[in-house]
Amino acid sequence: MMGDVKPDVCVVGLGYIGLPTAAIIARAGCKVLGLDVSQHVVDTINRGEIHIEEVDLDGLVHGVVQRGLLRASTQIEPADVFVIAVPTPFAKDGHHTPDISYVLSAATQVAAVLKAGDTVILESTSPVGTTQQMRDLMVGLRPDLKFPGKTKETPDVSIAYCPERVLPGRILEELTNNDRSIGGITPRCARKALAFYKRFVRGTCVTTDARSAEMTKLVENAYRDVNIAFANELSMVADKMGLDVWEVIRLANRHPRVNILQPGPGVGGHCIAVDPWFIVSSAPEQTPLIRTARNVNDGKMHHVVKQAASLVEANPHAKVACLGLAFKANIDDFRESPARYVAASLARQFGSRIHVVEPYGALPREFEGTGAVQIDVDTALEECDVLIVLVDHDVFKVIPLAERSGKVVYDTRGIWPDQPSAETASAGLRLAS
Repeated sequence: MMGDVKPDVCVVGLGYIGLPTAAIIARAGCKVLGLDVSQHVVDTINRGEIHIEEVDLDGLVHGVVQRGLLRASTQIEPADVFVIAVPTPFAKDGHHTPDISYVLSAATQVAAVLKAGDTVILESTSPVGTTQQMRDLMVGLRPDLKFPGKTKETPDVSIAYCPERVLPGRILEELTNNDRSIGGITPRCARKALAFYKRFVRGTCVTTDARSAEMTKLVENAYRDVNIAFANELSMVADKMGLDVWEVIRLANRHPRVNILQPGPGVGGHCIAVDPWFIVSSAPEQTPLIRTARNVNDGKMHHVVKQAASLVEANPHAKVACLGLAFKANIDDFRESPARYVAASLARQFGSRIHVVEPYGALPREFEGTGAVQIDVDTALEECDVLIVLVDHDVFKVIPLAERSGKVVYDTRGIWPDQPSAETASAGLRLAS
């Protein structure tokens, strides 16, 4: 612990990770300033409200804002601990190159108010070496301060990397209870960051060096991507052979050392669909498996579009409902979503025949001008004869067989195991009797 005096904290970036992190730190009793480039986000949070969908986050943010422990601003202020949680998207070069400009911009802002004794922690998923790049940038901006790894004397500031590992829909619980890997530029930096995280993390905090912590985050998501790719490839094989992939996986998983994941329409989100490319970008000759897994999972989206389009064409007068746009169940996050890609592709191809059911958000911009419309699940069940399941939202799972009777179903998530298969349909296409 850092003694009895709680540090003032600045969280840079108030998105899906930054806002929950800021709120949990505030709940631990620290005064937190949340920094964001969006005035709308800042105003929303300062009213005690939230701009994203996450279980229990609204009540937590309202409470810590009311207690004066969390406020938001577009202008940085001095603090004792700075936590950077900004996006790391792809560069616009078409080669899946990571863009760390947001991280370096945040570091530039932090450097302007940095003082001796401060701690700077990067949480953004980043290529190996980013924390050191951030440190080097600050060295150039603040020659009056001594930085770790760049001085033989005791450094004035501590710099570390600590990635989140959370599941949307369970972010508050997992930010608190999951283990954390804390990588310091030096062991001293790691210990300083460890003392900070122990204020609000109940999970085990393990210290290492910054580069290892950066790689750990990428490896975790690449591991999951590779395993999902096996399931998705298996589903395409099953389609070709006329097999029920869900039945095959269920039986195979009865082997004591086999645990095949569930296939879907692809892989989405800003982690699993992105992070493996950071490894590939750093070591292109050594990553044929990781690259192939990425291509398999992206290819599954095109496979689903082709299968769904064939189904729509085979039912020329039927209205079609695409169920879900989010990248996973019960959240409002559409980033890198395969469901969004599939639905938008069908909308461009079939126009007003396509109806979209998404209880967690509105239609994105790419649906404008296609003729596709958004409807609720009850309207879909009443008016649409073809159902294409793209997301396993709970509200879809509970639809009983009686309400699906007589409808043609393409279930890419396996949420309706009771749906009888049509004799002429492939494994994924099912027709209720």
